[in-house]
Amino acid sequence: MYPIPGAPQGPPLLPWPGDPSFERTEEGIPVVRAPAVAGSFYPAEAPALQAMVEGCLAAARAATAAPRALIAPHAGYVYSGPVAGTAYAQLAALRFRVRRVLLFGPSHRVGFEGLAASGASAFETPLGQVPLDPEALDRALALPQVRRLEAAHALEHSLEVQLPFLQRVLREFTLVPLAVGDASGEEVAEVMECLWQDDETLVVVSSDLSHYLPYEEARRVDAATTRAIEELRPEAIAPEQACGRIPLQGLLLAARRRGLRATTLDVRSSGDTAGPRDRVVGYGAWSFA
Repeated sequence: MYPIPGAPQGPPLLPWPGDPSFERTEEGIPVVRAPAVAGSFYPAEAPALQAMVEGCLAAARAATAAPRALIAPHAGYVYSGPVAGTAYAQLAALRFRVRRVLLFGPSHRVGFEGLAASGASAFETPLGQVPLDPEALDRALALPQVRRLEAAHALEHSLEVQLPFLQRVLREFTLVPLAVGDASGEEVAEVMECLWQDDETLVVVSSDLSHYLPYEEARRVDAATTRAIEELRPEAIAPEQACGRIPLQGLLLAARRRGLRATTLDVRSSGDTAGPRDRVVGYGAWSFA
């Protein structure tokens, strides 16, 4: 059974003494973060998951210029998978070039200041394990706004749901997953700029758009968000316009400084994909090159 579009599933996460989503060493250091939303946001069995991801990719529009960064949605695949597929289809020409992915997404369950890194050695999905990049994480942790906080990752779906797409479109890569809490766009941009140093590094921001508006109202709000992204205007994106507003703002600041251009690939809602139109969640895909 798949979730309500865009909604966190399960009870709120309480102060965290330990969680079965992490295999841990005797010293308490997490080794592998196991998938938390397999079977709810996407299929738990590898063949079904692979078929679903490849179906979303196959239905996507043709690739534009090879991107340096992407924005992709993070709801259940039956709702946002087609839009995510449009984003990740752009990476076909970069299959062998991208070796590191910087992944930023909002924290839905745990409140904290700054950005949260994980001490895990790998994140796992039904398609296998993705190793984390310890050197890049150490550089991020040297910044005052970044700290290790496993609770922020234990049940967070905004980062996890991007991984099966990345696993299907890239050959081999390491991951730098950062959950974004109470931070500024400038603080996120500083982390991106610290780590985004070569053409082998891809930035991915995970964000849905408006939540639970009537279909036509959601289209108007999401159109305004689209204009702000295309014009690289982070200040024009209000909290109700995107649940990943802060990492999105950070990307727009970093892209503006790098002279990148944003291209809108797809903007739809759950009312277009797999849900009713009285209360919809918006999804968008953008590339930056």
